[in-house]
Amino acid sequence: MMFEYCKLEIFIPESHLKLLRETLIQCDAGHIGNYDACMSYSHVIGTWRPLNGTKPYIGTEGAISEEPEIKAEVTCKVSDVDSIIEAVKKIHPYEEPVINAIPLMRTGL
Repeated sequence: MMFEYCKLEIFIPESHLKLLRETLIQCDAGHIGNYDACMSYSHVIGTWRPLNGTKPYIGTEGAISEEPEIKAEVTCKVSDVDSIIEAVKKIHPYEEPVINAIPLMRTGL
């Protein structure tokens, strides 16, 4: 089955939320019908452990970090996923940003 739309889940520090929103708008992510800039976000707690040789934005190599983050969710066309993810990576402060692309069987359209 081919999917036309997917949902991106992007985990990012709250300090970068406005920049993320602007980047997504520039990429036309969150364009649903006659609306654009459609995005939702929630506050979450993320955990991770930077391994040897890393340069974490937050945390210390070898120690488990637990920090507040934002989980942003936006719908986009599958055909645009790669370019949107590349744009997000350019403004994301993490070495290894968590960006999940989830196919959507159906949207509210």
